[in-house]
Amino acid sequence: MKARICVTRHYRFCAAHRLHTSALSDDVNRKVFGKCNNPNGHGHNYTVFVTVSGELDPQTGEVTDVRALDRLVNRKIVERFDHRHLNDDPAFQQLVTTGENLVKFIWDELVNHVPGGRLEKIGLIETRDNYFEYRQSVSPEHQSA
Repeated sequence: MKARICVTRHYRFCAAHRLHTSALSDDVNRKVFGKCNNPNGHGHNYTVFVTVSGELDPQTGEVTDVRALDRLVNRKIVERFDHRHLNDDPAFQQLVTTGENLVKFIWDELVNHVPGGRLEKIGLIETRDNYFEYRQSVSPEHQSA
């Protein structure tokens, strides 16, 4: 297996959400999600970590074009969610806007579009105490890529 180097960039956006699901009654939603079920929602200052791995390009000495990565993440994630209510986004009409669902959604939006290298993981800070991380297992045939 060839050596791989990881590069991590971080991005920020502010968004509101309400933890609520139509699969549960209003009473059960309040019990399960507590103050996060506030009908008016509540906000977070999110930080997203995008980690790309790969081999060094012999000409540039880089794993990925970070400027292109910045454009991608800003277009697909930051501009989409910054100063918005996550529950209003079409992606979350059938999903609860938990950090777990949000970090997986970010992965799905970026995984096939990373400029060079391979998307290794997505990290998401929601609060001082809440950090979520998503990565997919790599099948053996892709490990040496």
